[in-house]
Amino acid sequence: MKSIRDVYKIGKGPSSSHTMGPEFASKIFKEENPAADSFKAVLYGSLAKTGMGHGTDRVIRETFAPREVEVVLSDEDPATLKHPNILDLIAFKGGKETARQRFISIGGGDIVIEGREKQGHKDHEDDVYMENSFAEIKQFCSFRYIGLAEYIELSEGPEIWDFLATVWEAMKNEVREGLSKTGDLPGPLHVHRKAKFLYEQVPVNKHAELVESQLVCSYAYACSEQNADNGTVVTAPTCGSCGVLPAVLYYLQHKRNLSDDTIVRCLGVAGLFGELAKRNASVSGAECGCQAEVGVACSMAAAAAGHAFGYKIDQIEYAAEVALEHHLGLTCDPICGLVQIPCIERNAVAAMRALNAANIAYFLTGTRNISYDMVLKSMYYTGLDMNQRYRETSEGGLAKAYSRRGSNSV
Repeated sequence: MKSIRDVYKIGKGPSSSHTMGPEFASKIFKEENPAADSFKAVLYGSLAKTGMGHGTDRVIRETFAPREVEVVLSDEDPATLKHPNILDLIAFKGGKETARQRFISIGGGDIVIEGREKQGHKDHEDDVYMENSFAEIKQFCSFRYIGLAEYIELSEGPEIWDFLATVWEAMKNEVREGLSKTGDLPGPLHVHRKAKFLYEQVPVNKHAELVESQLVCSYAYACSEQNADNGTVVTAPTCGSCGVLPAVLYYLQHKRNLSDDTIVRCLGVAGLFGELAKRNASVSGAECGCQAEVGVACSMAAAAAGHAFGYKIDQIEYAAEVALEHHLGLTCDPICGLVQIPCIERNAVAAMRALNAANIAYFLTGTRNISYDMVLKSMYYTGLDMNQRYRETSEGGLAKAYSRRGSNSV
């Protein structure tokens, strides 16, 4: 299994698969074709159907600038494609084609170059963990009487904590910046930022449950609104689901006075579950729907909360399993192809669900029948069975319902 560094990438929103992945592909192709005087990008599947709303065309043009690039949205049937996120990059010199390469954006900012090995950040391409399922991880830890944090350090080396400390600083900045801003998000929906309002309206001397809900939701809104505004965020495991994990950890740090070192180890535990999802299932909304994005993010946050609460490995696994199980079948139908509705609100709901899943795990771990590995497999095959309209194409569900609202149609 890859390093958990593979889960956390710091970059610009609004979509890891639609902006980060294509940006990475464009940089590689541009570097490999320095003599080209112009380029062409052909987008297929979800990249073609929601790429304008997700900013795919923008990030490609910015990456190839100042050289000219033509962006073409292909109407090829997604059923004939190898993957729903495909782009062809073509180089030209003096009007003649000089090079062509197909790239696949597989989610979480990662890409595959057709005909080559998987490409990612070059410092962690090789497998770091010998174990490839949570059952194997749990068995390894049991035989050696170690916890998940110790297992991570043993596999990754102590330098992993420095990397995750940088990730945590970026996440905290997401929250703080998001809480400080007002105004409308870009795009035709004119969605108004709500994080600052939610935070400033937290009731004083009211029920603890209400205070918790409003704080957690304000943090999740803050991160998701930063993402929707093309701000700097951390994939966890994607841009579209970037608000869930930071919201839970930011809340727990302040409520329980947890140190940054403790939070960093919670991030490590969360990263294990995210990387297992990337390896054994998917974190791509275009491939498996929003269950693969917000659902996995919720499982990561529940596992992180479990570690913060001092849970045993079985309890942490159960928290993650409960969180993901109850996102099974969740569709990805962004209105206008924007990462705004239902994405922002959905991050807040999932952050609260992560805390609820962790609480359930405290009491009921001994009664469970489903493992995290089982629910991951179920999520993957559920996603493959899902109608294409509900996998980040903006052709069904809320996206279709909104488009029929007469004067509100865009």
